Amino acid sequence: MALLQANHTLNSEFIILGFGDLAELQVFFFGLFLIMHLVTLAGHTTIVLITLIDSCLQTPMYFFLRNLSTIEICYILVIVPNMLANFLSRSQRMPFLGCALQMHLFIALGGAECFLLAVMAYDRFVAICNPLRYTVIITRALCLQMLTLACISGFTLSLTLTTLIFLLPFCRSHEINHFFCDIPAVLFLACSDTRANEIAVFLVCMLILLIPFLLILLSYAFIIAAILRIHSAEGRSKAFSTCAGHLLVSVLHYGCAIFIYIRPKSCYTPEQDKVVSLIYTNVTPMLYPMIYSLRNKEVKGALRRLLESYSQMRQLPNER
Repeated sequence: MALLQANHTLNSEFIILGFGDLAELQVFFFGLFLIMHLVTLAGHTTIVLITLIDSCLQTPMYFFLRNLSTIEICYILVIVPNMLANFLSRSQRMPFLGCALQMHLFIALGGAECFLLAVMAYDRFVAICNPLRYTVIITRALCLQMLTLACISGFTLSLTLTTLIFLLPFCRSHEINHFFCDIPAVLFLACSDTRANEIAVFLVCMLILLIPFLLILLSYAFIIAAILRIHSAEGRSKAFSTCAGHLLVSVLHYGCAIFIYIRPKSCYTPEQDKVVSLIYTNVTPMLYPMIYSLRNKEVKGALRRLLESYSQMRQLPNER
């Protein structure tokens, strides 16, 4: 209670500095990232809809893809609207608890996404390395259990980490040199010894980032070995096309996150972090639907059928 009072929790607030040093480009960046945000939302919403509607996409792989897109939509809505508002103002004030909530949701959804990407790698591993038993192993009940475990793990670890960070005293500056309440930017403001908290951040990041990423790499080592044993070039191409999108998304997602979070506080560089954060909160989420749709014939076929069905529905009133 004393720590909460010291931080003036109910009355204090943080000031999100964002990109105030680029005042002449604020309107340009607002327009650019607004377009990217709308494209991202449209792409992920399309994937959610076609994997729900199309009967050919009712498989575990597309069940996980649908939920990955759902998590991604929530993930960007936690960050991007505030970031866009920040472009139109020199600084944005955020309540103490609002900042804590944003960090909690950001870590929780990001963590759930990391675990879900590992689950999707396991799904592809079973499909390619043990295809005859795929339907026996990857059941709907198992899919739901793995999805639930990924989400619960993400939210539990996030709650623990966010609590540890926001129990620190912020008795100096409350100006966050970032466009959202990110872990390194908030830790940098603490006026007490943060070594224990940095260790906690490192351990949580090990659980959320490094371990799932290593499991994904291990899964793909077995997958690539299995693909190379396929005799026909067409079979190898088909097997690889079902995995290439997921592997590329995993590398983009984990690469940026590991760069930001697996390092000591002394290596914190605000301007560099903001650029990398812009990439993994705006650019890579926009690329994910394109990667999955461009590399996947089934998704492209489902999208084509959806558009044809919509076109036919529009023609019916005219024929009457």
